[in-house]
Amino acid sequence: LYLSGEESPQQIRLRAERLGALHPRLWLAAEVALPHVVGAIDHVQPDLVIIDSIQTLLDPDLSSAPGSVGQVRHCSHRLVQEAKRRGCAVILVGHVTKDGSLAGPRVLEHVVDTVLAFEGDRHHALRLLRVVKHRFGSTQELGLFEMTDTGLKGVPDPSGLFLADRRIGIPGSVVVPTIEGHRPLLVELQVLVAGSPLPSPRRSATGIDHGRLSLLLAVLEQRVGVRTSDVDVYALAVGGVKVVEPGVDLALGLAVVSSLTGTALPGDLVASGEVGLGGELRQVAHTARRLSEAARLGFRRAVVPVSAPDAPPGIEILRVATLADAVDQLGLSDP
Repeated sequence: LYLSGEESPQQIRLRAERLGALHPRLWLAAEVALPHVVGAIDHVQPDLVIIDSIQTLLDPDLSSAPGSVGQVRHCSHRLVQEAKRRGCAVILVGHVTKDGSLAGPRVLEHVVDTVLAFEGDRHHALRLLRVVKHRFGSTQELGLFEMTDTGLKGVPDPSGLFLADRRIGIPGSVVVPTIEGHRPLLVELQVLVAGSPLPSPRRSATGIDHGRLSLLLAVLEQRVGVRTSDVDVYALAVGGVKVVEPGVDLALGLAVVSSLTGTALPGDLVASGEVGLGGELRQVAHTARRLSEAARLGFRRAVVPVSAPDAPPGIEILRVATLADAVDQLGLSDP
């Protein structure tokens, strides 16, 4: 039973016809009043109820407007009670704020069993389904989908999707093996460095944590001797994916130096490691799985910290102790 307060039944039917999602056992109702919603559940007796969205529901006994803290709290509690009493599953679709957190009172997250976050950039086809909370299992699972004209399609090889249009031999480009949930993903990082006439040069990070970029630029200047205080730096994680883990530090630092010196890194190279404030490199979790994914996609060399485990078959590792050592070993000398 699909209960919509966001769109009319005619709009939803048109989309269902386009996607080929019409089904004789799928029921649809446009209701926002909580008593009518419960009445529809009583009438249909469904195994699954979808409420789209919890912010549009209202109980006429409350004087507050739909979407208010009181309405969201009361309606969510009532629907949880109905789900337990009937033994059916209920999916509550909720709005999110600009920073990506769930809108409304925090109690909404506490009363449900599972919280899933659906993420994606409207300029890219990739969509990620993350598990934020799960009372009955791991929260380390991740679903990757591609938005197509016929709906969402599972992506069997996301790393291949991210690297499909990669150009080899471009200064400032490097591939980093990351971990999303339990999945290893290979993502291309690109950095462009340009002279700046501004007293405070620009620092732009898309899909990369801005704070880590600033930290790496400071480490490069103070520990490696690479001057970055008079240049604009633009950093990008290609494909619309967000990479915020510390394991991208080494790759990002090498990409900055590569762009600054105009020296391209080898096309079959990946880099993985966390950079400390002293310029030292530290191992990150699941290094072996990251490198195995890189070897599967044809990469033959990897730059890793000294403490990293042995490489899987098919890939050769270069162990370095500091970011400065990595710059020297790869021939990225300052012009």
